[in-house]
Amino acid sequence: MIHATAIVHPQARLDVSVSVGPFAVIDANVTVGARCVIGPHVHLTGHTTIGTDNVFHTGAVIGDAPQDLKYHGEPTRLVIGDHNVFREHATVHRSNNLADETVIGAHNFLMANSHVGHDVKVGNHTVICNGVAVAGHAIVSDRAFLSANSLVHQFVRVGTLTLMQGGAAISKDLPPFTIARGGNGICGLNIIGLRRAGFSAAERLELKQVYRKLFRSGINLRAAISAARQEFSGPHAQTLLEFVATSKRGVCTDAGATAGSAPEDE
Repeated sequence: MIHATAIVHPQARLDVSVSVGPFAVIDANVTVGARCVIGPHVHLTGHTTIGTDNVFHTGAVIGDAPQDLKYHGEPTRLVIGDHNVFREHATVHRSNNLADETVIGAHNFLMANSHVGHDVKVGNHTVICNGVAVAGHAIVSDRAFLSANSLVHQFVRVGTLTLMQGGAAISKDLPPFTIARGGNGICGLNIIGLRRAGFSAAERLELKQVYRKLFRSGINLRAAISAARQEFSGPHAQTLLEFVATSKRGVCTDAGATAGSAPEDE
């Protein structure tokens, strides 16, 4: 299962079912779980632990040192779950300190030339499209969809079931269930994503009402949060409200309904 031209360090731990393609390099402190497929010219390095059924396409570099001037060669870590796909030349860096680790969850799809920086936490069932850059210490929550060439600043939180439009750039937290547009802007709810995730019409309607209260009512955000907590009690509404209320960087904002805004729910 290991191509003759691959270089696998004798201390690396690979399950017997792992497939390693030509010219791949796997370094000493790498552990690879069952049924993983490691394509040509892939480099797995660092103190990296990889779960089962992951696929690494040509040229992916996984577990390399963080791009951080404070890093001085410590044996920091990267942990990858199960059933992830890393397309051509995707890069994921290990953490920049021994107290933390970079984490990729399960069932994620990292497309070609995407980058996940040090100490990032990626949840489950996310899509990180071509050319996306996620900077250090960011959090990308479950089922987020980051479209091509979108940018996530360091320490930013990307909420669950969000959608970043192509080329969007955020340096503030992106609230759950919303769509990011341009620079630190949002333009409505990710209705298609909510439907696909099984949200009922009533749940989507409540989220739409919460969104309007928070981002289109014209009142101070803190006051809007307080009022919305009294008015809305659904679990998804509470998820949105708690995220916004606990933001330390501030949240992306809606400049107001425009002709280009996302369509309203039914």
